[in-house]
Amino acid sequence: MDAVIKKIVPVPANTESTARPTEAEVENAVRILLRWTGDDPNREGLLDTPKRVTKAYRELFSGYGQSAAEELGRTFEEIAGYDDLVIVRDIQFHSHCEHHMLPIIGKAHVGYLPDGKVVGLSKIARVVDIFAHRLQTQEALTAQIASSIQETLNPRGVAVMIEGEHMCMAMRGIRKQGSTTLTTTFTGAFKDSPEEQVRFITMVRAGAPAS
Repeated sequence: MDAVIKKIVPVPANTESTARPTEAEVENAVRILLRWTGDDPNREGLLDTPKRVTKAYRELFSGYGQSAAEELGRTFEEIAGYDDLVIVRDIQFHSHCEHHMLPIIGKAHVGYLPDGKVVGLSKIARVVDIFAHRLQTQEALTAQIASSIQETLNPRGVAVMIEGEHMCMAMRGIRKQGSTTLTTTFTGAFKDSPEEQVRFITMVRAGAPAS
Protein backbone atom coordinates (compact mmCIF):
# COMPACT_ATOMS: atom_id res chain seq x y z
CA MET A 1 0.00 0.00 0.00
CA ASP A 2 1.09 3.61 -0.50
CA ALA A 3 0.99 5.61 2.71
CA VAL A 4 0.44 9.32 3.09
CA ILE A 5 3.60 11.10 4.23
CA LYS A 6 3.14 12.78 7.59
CA LYS A 7 4.87 16.13 7.91
CA ILE A 8 6.64 16.78 11.20
CA VAL A 9 6.01 20.39 12.22
CA PRO A 10 8.71 21.78 14.55
CA VAL A 11 7.44 22.96 17.93
CA PRO A 12 7.83 26.76 18.25
CA ALA A 13 10.13 27.66 21.11
CA ASN A 14 9.16 31.30 21.59
CA THR A 15 5.69 31.13 23.11
CA GLU A 16 4.71 30.10 26.61
CA SER A 17 1.91 27.78 25.45
CA THR A 18 4.05 25.83 22.95
CA ALA A 19 7.53 25.97 24.50
CA ARG A 20 9.17 22.61 25.20
CA PRO A 21 8.61 21.67 28.86
CA THR A 22 11.52 21.63 31.27
CA GLU A 23 12.76 18.40 32.81
CA ALA A 24 11.18 19.45 36.11
CA GLU A 25 7.80 19.85 34.40
CA VAL A 26 8.12 16.43 32.75
CA GLU A 27 9.03 14.81 36.05
CA ASN A 28 6.03 16.42 37.72
CA ALA A 29 3.79 15.12 34.92
CA VAL A 30 5.10 11.60 35.59
CA ARG A 31 4.28 11.99 39.28
CA ILE A 32 0.73 12.98 38.34
CA LEU A 33 0.42 9.87 36.16
CA LEU A 34 1.69 7.71 39.00
CA ARG A 35 -0.94 9.18 41.30
CA TRP A 36 -3.59 8.64 38.60
CA THR A 37 -2.75 4.92 38.45
CA GLY A 38 -3.53 4.73 42.15
CA ASP A 39 0.06 4.40 43.36
CA ASP A 40 2.09 6.66 45.64
CA PRO A 41 4.95 8.51 43.89
CA ASN A 42 6.56 9.10 47.27
CA ARG A 43 7.10 5.45 48.11
CA GLU A 44 10.69 4.19 47.92
CA GLY A 45 10.37 2.23 44.67
CA LEU A 46 8.92 5.20 42.78
CA LEU A 47 10.97 8.09 44.15
CA ASP A 48 13.37 8.14 41.18
CA THR A 49 10.86 6.95 38.58
CA PRO A 50 10.09 10.48 37.24
CA LYS A 51 13.78 11.07 36.52
CA ARG A 52 14.15 7.64 34.92
CA VAL A 53 11.08 8.12 32.72
CA THR A 54 12.29 11.56 31.61
CA LYS A 55 15.68 10.15 30.66
CA ALA A 56 14.08 7.19 28.86
CA TYR A 57 11.73 9.43 26.88
CA ARG A 58 14.64 11.60 25.77
CA GLU A 59 16.21 8.48 24.25
CA LEU A 60 13.01 6.88 22.91
CA PHE A 61 11.98 10.06 21.08
CA SER A 62 15.44 11.29 20.05
CA GLY A 63 14.44 11.15 16.37
CA TYR A 64 12.84 14.59 16.57
CA GLY A 65 16.29 16.13 16.95
CA GLN A 66 17.93 14.17 14.12
CA SER A 67 17.96 14.59 10.34
CA ALA A 68 17.63 11.69 7.92
CA ALA A 69 18.92 13.90 5.09
CA GLU A 70 22.16 14.52 6.98
CA GLU A 71 22.65 10.79 7.57
CA LEU A 72 22.21 10.11 3.85
CA GLY A 73 24.35 13.05 2.78
CA ARG A 74 27.59 11.15 2.20
CA THR A 75 27.45 8.88 -0.84
CA PHE A 76 29.94 6.82 -2.85
CA GLU A 77 30.25 7.01 -6.63
CA GLU A 78 33.05 4.46 -7.13
CA ILE A 79 30.69 1.52 -7.54
CA ALA A 80 32.15 -0.12 -10.68
CA GLY A 81 28.99 0.58 -12.64
CA TYR A 82 26.72 -1.29 -10.24
CA ASP A 83 23.11 -0.26 -10.81
CA ASP A 84 21.05 -3.21 -9.57
CA LEU A 85 18.95 -3.66 -6.46
CA VAL A 86 20.45 -3.00 -3.01
CA ILE A 87 18.48 -4.34 -0.04
CA VAL A 88 19.10 -3.97 3.68
CA ARG A 89 16.87 -6.59 5.26
CA ASP A 90 15.64 -7.32 8.79
CA ILE A 91 16.39 -3.93 10.34
CA GLN A 92 15.05 -4.36 13.85
CA PHE A 93 13.32 -1.29 15.31
CA HIS A 94 11.02 -0.13 18.07
CA SER A 95 8.74 2.87 17.92
CA HIS A 96 5.66 4.22 19.72
CA CYS A 97 2.20 4.65 18.29
CA GLU A 98 0.92 8.21 18.34
CA HIS A 99 -2.55 7.13 19.46
CA HIS A 100 -1.71 5.37 22.73
CA MET A 101 2.05 5.96 23.12
CA LEU A 102 2.54 2.19 23.36
CA PRO A 103 5.41 0.35 21.63
CA ILE A 104 5.53 -0.84 18.04
CA ILE A 105 8.15 -3.58 17.64
CA GLY A 106 9.18 -4.90 14.27
CA LYS A 107 11.61 -4.99 11.39
CA ALA A 108 12.06 -2.98 8.23
CA HIS A 109 13.29 -4.08 4.80
CA VAL A 110 14.62 -1.29 2.59
CA GLY A 111 15.72 -1.53 -1.04
CA TYR A 112 16.72 0.95 -3.72
CA LEU A 113 17.95 1.02 -7.31
CA PRO A 114 21.12 3.17 -7.45
CA ASP A 115 21.57 5.85 -10.08
CA GLY A 116 25.33 6.32 -10.12
CA LYS A 117 25.88 6.43 -6.37
CA VAL A 118 25.25 4.38 -3.23
CA VAL A 119 25.10 5.14 0.47
CA GLY A 120 26.71 3.31 3.37
CA LEU A 121 24.50 0.40 4.42
CA SER A 122 24.50 1.47 8.08
CA LYS A 123 22.98 4.80 7.01
CA ILE A 124 19.85 3.01 5.81
CA ALA A 125 19.42 1.43 9.23
CA ARG A 126 20.08 4.79 10.83
CA VAL A 127 17.28 6.40 8.82
CA VAL A 128 14.87 3.73 10.04
CA ASP A 129 15.89 4.48 13.63
CA ILE A 130 15.51 8.25 13.21
CA PHE A 131 11.90 8.00 12.09
CA ALA A 132 11.11 5.15 14.47
CA HIS A 133 12.24 7.28 17.43
CA ARG A 134 9.21 9.54 17.01
CA LEU A 135 5.52 9.09 17.69
CA GLN A 136 4.28 7.21 14.65
CA THR A 137 1.71 5.27 12.73
CA GLN A 138 3.23 2.37 10.85
CA GLU A 139 1.88 3.71 7.56
CA ALA A 140 3.57 7.09 8.06
CA LEU A 141 6.82 5.47 9.22
CA THR A 142 6.95 3.40 6.02
CA ALA A 143 6.34 6.42 3.82
CA GLN A 144 8.80 8.69 5.62
CA ILE A 145 11.66 6.21 5.22
CA ALA A 146 10.97 5.81 1.50
CA SER A 147 10.52 9.54 0.91
CA SER A 148 13.72 10.57 2.68
CA ILE A 149 15.82 8.08 0.68
CA GLN A 150 14.15 9.05 -2.61
CA GLU A 151 14.53 12.79 -2.03
CA THR A 152 18.12 12.66 -0.77
CA LEU A 153 19.73 9.96 -2.92
CA ASN A 154 17.50 10.40 -5.98
CA PRO A 155 17.75 6.70 -6.95
CA ARG A 156 15.70 5.12 -9.72
CA GLY A 157 13.33 3.80 -7.08
CA VAL A 158 12.89 2.91 -3.42
CA ALA A 159 11.00 0.02 -1.82
CA VAL A 160 10.19 -0.21 1.88
CA MET A 161 8.39 -3.02 3.71
CA ILE A 162 7.69 -2.93 7.44
CA GLU A 163 6.40 -5.72 9.65
CA GLY A 164 5.28 -4.55 13.07
CA GLU A 165 3.54 -5.80 16.18
CA HIS A 166 1.54 -3.12 17.95
CA MET A 167 1.30 -3.27 21.72
CA CYS A 168 -1.87 -1.17 21.59
CA MET A 169 -3.45 -4.30 20.07
CA ALA A 170 -1.57 -6.83 22.19
CA MET A 171 -1.76 -5.17 25.63
CA ARG A 172 -5.13 -3.40 25.55
CA GLY A 173 -8.35 -3.25 23.54
CA ILE A 174 -8.71 -6.42 21.51
CA ARG A 175 -5.59 -7.96 23.18
CA LYS A 176 -4.43 -10.09 20.26
CA GLN A 177 -0.81 -11.09 20.84
CA GLY A 178 1.33 -12.02 17.84
CA SER A 179 -0.76 -10.15 15.27
CA THR A 180 1.52 -8.49 12.70
CA THR A 181 0.82 -5.47 10.51
CA LEU A 182 2.51 -5.31 7.09
CA THR A 183 2.95 -2.07 5.13
CA THR A 184 4.80 -1.24 1.91
CA THR A 185 5.70 1.89 -0.01
CA PHE A 186 7.21 2.01 -3.51
CA THR A 187 8.62 4.93 -5.47
CA GLY A 188 10.05 5.36 -8.97
CA ALA A 189 10.76 2.15 -10.85
CA PHE A 190 9.22 0.06 -8.08
CA LYS A 191 5.97 2.00 -8.24
CA ASP A 192 5.85 1.77 -12.04
CA SER A 193 6.83 -1.89 -12.35
CA PRO A 194 4.98 -4.73 -10.60
CA GLU A 195 7.87 -6.99 -11.63
CA GLU A 196 10.30 -4.91 -9.55
CA GLN A 197 7.92 -5.04 -6.60
CA VAL A 198 7.76 -8.82 -6.86
CA ARG A 199 11.55 -9.05 -7.12
CA PHE A 200 12.00 -6.94 -3.99
CA ILE A 201 9.46 -8.94 -1.98
CA THR A 202 10.92 -12.25 -3.22
CA MET A 203 14.42 -11.25 -2.15
CA VAL A 204 13.18 -10.07 1.24
CA ARG A 205 11.29 -13.31 1.80
CA ALA A 206 14.17 -15.49 0.59
CA GLY A 207 15.91 -15.18 3.93
CA ALA A 208 12.83 -15.38 6.11
CA PRO A 209 12.65 -18.38 8.47
CA ALA A 210 10.09 -21.05 7.57
CA SER A 211 6.86 -20.69 9.52
